[in-house]
Amino acid sequence: MNVRSDVKLSGDLAMSTVQLKVGDRARLTDYYQRALGLEVLSENSESTILGRGTTHLVQLNDGKGLQLPAHSEAGLFHTALLFEDRSDLAATVYTAAQYNPHSFVGSSDHLVSEAFYFTDPEGNGIELYFDRPRDTWTWRGEHVAMDTIALDPNDYLQTHLNENALQTQVEAAAAVGHVHLQVGDVATAKDFYVDTLGFDITSQLGDQALFVSAGGYHHHMAMNVWNSRGAGPRHDTLGLGEVLIQLPHADEVGQLAERLSYAGIEHHHTGAELRFGDPWRNRLRVAVA
Repeated sequence: MNVRSDVKLSGDLAMSTVQLKVGDRARLTDYYQRALGLEVLSENSESTILGRGTTHLVQLNDGKGLQLPAHSEAGLFHTALLFEDRSDLAATVYTAAQYNPHSFVGSSDHLVSEAFYFTDPEGNGIELYFDRPRDTWTWRGEHVAMDTIALDPNDYLQTHLNENALQTQVEAAAAVGHVHLQVGDVATAKDFYVDTLGFDITSQLGDQALFVSAGGYHHHMAMNVWNSRGAGPRHDTLGLGEVLIQLPHADEVGQLAERLSYAGIEHHHTGAELRFGDPWRNRLRVAVA
């Protein structure tokens, strides 16, 4: 499905709000507020938007009547929230662990970042992380060196947690740094996200996982088959609703719409934003920042 491999997504691309379809919006709102230190920025009868400051991070949409997805289905692996310094990350790791210690599922030093993993009350994966300075990343050609090295959460909190970070938690900046998806196979993911959309590959683990970005970031998106190898298109379930990607200019959104047309991928383009699905019906929206 190689459309024009020389056309790439803007280096100023940014990940934005992740929409989730949830069965118990009140319970999930409580989790994202008390565990992750987010604030309700907007709310109506159908959805709640939470974030930090004016930055929208997570949108919870009512999915009453829908079932939880099977563990082996395509969909969301995790939403990754990026913090600007280690003390702010430590504060949120602490409150998430205090809210429910059993929701903690691991932590790793990835060389480019330091990451802690949780699940929300409906099983949606969450990564909380801090990026190491870019000048410490090691590139081997077009691929960045990443690893999974043990990171002791207790030592991390003892070193970086402080009372000021806890007291000012909701004021500390955070962003959606990347979004990691479950897909059916890596080759098809590469065809779609790299050859059609225009992301660059920054790392690949054989036929298990693919990491892609724009502008030299370690990854804005990732896709793996660790739970979902062979998965087909998603059913309408709870879980991932839509991933928002922001581009700086409307003409870049238009160029992407043209690439989707060339590839025969159904989409809806309003001029300022573009909606479409990947081969597993993971919904994406690309809009002008």
